Amino acid sequence: MAAAVLLVVAVSCTPREKHAKYVFYFIGDGMGFTHVAAAEAYLAQERGVIGMDPLCFTQFPVLGEATTFSASNIITDSSAAGTALSTGEKTSNHMLCIAPDSTTLMKSIAYKIHEAGYSVGVMSTTPINHATPASFFGHNVKRGNYYAIGRELPDSGFEFFGGGGLYHPNGKEKDEPENLYDLIAQGGYTLAYGYEDFKEKQDAEHIVLVQAEGSEDICPYALGRPEGALTLSQIVSAAVTVLERNPKGFFLMAEGGLIDWTAHSQDLAGTIFEVLDFDQAIAVALEFYDRHPDETLIVVTADHETGGIALGRKGYTYDLTVIDKIKNASAPTDVEQYMNDAKSIDSVNEEARIGWTTYSHCGGPVPVWAKGAGSAQFAGRQDNTDIPKKICAAMGVAW
Repeated sequence: MAAAVLLVVAVSCTPREKHAKYVFYFIGDGMGFTHVAAAEAYLAQERGVIGMDPLCFTQFPVLGEATTFSASNIITDSSAAGTALSTGEKTSNHMLCIAPDSTTLMKSIAYKIHEAGYSVGVMSTTPINHATPASFFGHNVKRGNYYAIGRELPDSGFEFFGGGGLYHPNGKEKDEPENLYDLIAQGGYTLAYGYEDFKEKQDAEHIVLVQAEGSEDICPYALGRPEGALTLSQIVSAAVTVLERNPKGFFLMAEGGLIDWTAHSQDLAGTIFEVLDFDQAIAVALEFYDRHPDETLIVVTADHETGGIALGRKGYTYDLTVIDKIKNASAPTDVEQYMNDAKSIDSVNEEARIGWTTYSHCGGPVPVWAKGAGSAQFAGRQDNTDIPKKICAAMGVAW
């Protein structure tokens, strides 16, 4: 009896884990287990050894997996997956935060968390009004209605947005009377064009950070990236600068969107370098975690897998040394030619003995890594709709 009483006292006196005050939610678009493994094998090869050198996020203490099917398909698209990861509910492929009935709006956790008093940041290497980032602030029956989705950005009131730019800022047919950038500025946001410009404007309350004016609407690919181009690491760092001013805390969603784009092309070298670039952005969050270890949660996952990459094509080996030939190309035009030459990409895969099954998405579970306050709940099997619910639970935000 005495032992039982002591046990009860011991359990009741165990300090409860603190709620997460700062949350980093990283989504590697199209990033499956084998995309990560290929990047790790490449790093080991660079040291001249057989094996896999871990990325910073694959060393997180918590590992799980998440199923990704949508309400309409066993293989999801990015808007349905983004909706699941942001709202905790399923919708049909090609729909964005609207239920399959095409009328019911779905609320992302970014809004829930913002209403609870936290600052919010949404960012990607793709356009900000593209599927995954848009699923945290926008709603539409068709993910391709980029102009209408972009109009919702200033209404969100979120403190920070970042990315390559905006799709269709003047409408798909370039016939809209109001430019999206102008509407965003009119909505109270300061526009920063590139990281250096951001540093001049970082004291603004609401900021949208995009590339230098006249640039493309996606951030440059990591492989062959021009010097001075905006990177996801810089965007995350900028977001932290803005968001950490709030004493309540913040929620930050950052997408490595170009992993998906390179995998759609079955571009082995491009995919590996996008995963490595994604890892560098997560390293920024880890530096922040080291300063606030008891109050920070970092979650890393994917919306789906793209390409069906297979580490092996013939025999008991694969060889990634061919990637160095591309990385060390003597002139940027060599890299650009490679990135746009399907025949060259195919020859790289063949020489590396790497296989791909599709130019589209795959339906298998995706990895989930977590570290920090509330991270234990992300271990094991879960559905993608469970992840935002667990983030809110970790923060103490009502669902």
